[in-house]
Amino acid sequence: MRIDIKKSIGVIPIFLFLVCWEIISRANFVPSYLFPPFSEVLISFVRISLCGELPYNFLMSFFRVLVGFTLGTSAGILIGVIMGYNQVIEKALNPIFYILYPIPTLGWLPLLVIWIGINDLLPITLVFLCSFFPLLYNTMTGVKEVDPQLIKVAKTLGASDLQILMDIIFPLALPNIFTGLRLEAGMAWRTVLAAEMIAIPVGLGALAIKAQSLLLIDVIIDVLIVLSIICLLFEKIFEIIEKKITAAWR
Repeated sequence: MRIDIKKSIGVIPIFLFLVCWEIISRANFVPSYLFPPFSEVLISFVRISLCGELPYNFLMSFFRVLVGFTLGTSAGILIGVIMGYNQVIEKALNPIFYILYPIPTLGWLPLLVIWIGINDLLPITLVFLCSFFPLLYNTMTGVKEVDPQLIKVAKTLGASDLQILMDIIFPLALPNIFTGLRLEAGMAWRTVLAAEMIAIPVGLGALAIKAQSLLLIDVIIDVLIVLSIICLLFEKIFEIIEKKITAAWR
């Protein structure tokens, strides 16, 4: 079995980082309750996983991200395609979205707490807003970058507007769309974590806040590690899907 040196070399910095973490913590340069060794963080991870606390809170966060992200990206892509293809609709809707887009996602939180209340719909709505606007503008940009000559040729050959949209414009806009999906998948998780820290009793964010109140630094780090891994995993999944979908015409 041959080892790919180029791939395995990336593991070395991570290994050295963990070793340094363990040594520095064990040397008591910082109190262990503020900076626990990696080995204790790992033990804590196993403990809260086996008791079901981490899986339960993760699944609650995952459900909120999945629903909010799916709805937000779907709406963003749909409206982005329409706005990119139709200049009249773009001019009508763009001023509204242009005003709303700069508002930070969490800036909506006080208003949404009043409108929606503290329940699962709150983080789902925040994830929706977080995902919607970037996908809208990424999709619209991708559609508008399609070479007009391709569209003219297709019309000359008798293609309908729907055929042009589905067979030419949408496929050529996919790289922009997937760029938005990769970027916003991680942002969706960060948003749901922040929302759960502020207002929701269950979820990864809520677990981190409970741990903070009890000075369980190892549990907080466990949550951050899970967040990091799931963000990287989501990005990789979208990268694989993009390659498979676009491989034929690339």
